[in-house]
Amino acid sequence: MPMITLTTTAQIPPAAEAALTAGLGRAIELLPGKSEAHLMLSFQGGVPMAFQGTKQEAAAFLEVSCFGHVDPAAYNTMTGAVCALLEKALAIPPAKTYVKYTETTNWGWNGVNF
Repeated sequence: MPMITLTTTAQIPPAAEAALTAGLGRAIELLPGKSEAHLMLSFQGGVPMAFQGTKQEAAAFLEVSCFGHVDPAAYNTMTGAVCALLEKALAIPPAKTYVKYTETTNWGWNGVNF
């Protein structure tokens, strides 16, 4: 039951949204036990952002929330994949991308908690 939220300075045209949806669907499967079958995505493009004290033309913050624990090595692999995806789909350099991972043992879905 992962959720990925992308906030970026870049506008996200339909073709880029489709590429991000497909690419993040593949990337989530780099985390053992996670799959696109339960993946929820949220995209927020055109958001003003500052980084290192200056307004950025190309920056991104990607937040991955997961139910349960994941091996940190898998997060490292996923970070590389999503940075490459953002660079290809939106021309955002990896050096201007933050990726945050949050794990929880409490997750609700379909009227119940797990």
